[in-house]
Amino acid sequence: MTVVSVRVDDETKKKMDELRHVNWSGYIRQSIVLKIREEEVRKACEVMDSLAAKTSGKWSGTEEIRKWRDSLHGRAKA
Repeated sequence: MTVVSVRVDDETKKKMDELRHVNWSGYIRQSIVLKIREEEVRKACEVMDSLAAKTSGKWSGTEEIRKWRDSLHGRAKA
């Protein structure tokens, strides 16, 4: 495991010391993991938005699925 150091001002450290029941290392570790996940989701959304913009509303998932089903199973008879 790698060690990461964080600097805080004296007042913040004093308040942290008053809250001895808080596992500050664990809290910071969880916060970092959460931020990484948020950024991964944000990036994935940007990719999805970029792909959606390329279709300009011309492509329909429903129509595409119907086209493939019809080509594989033939058009349903009513």
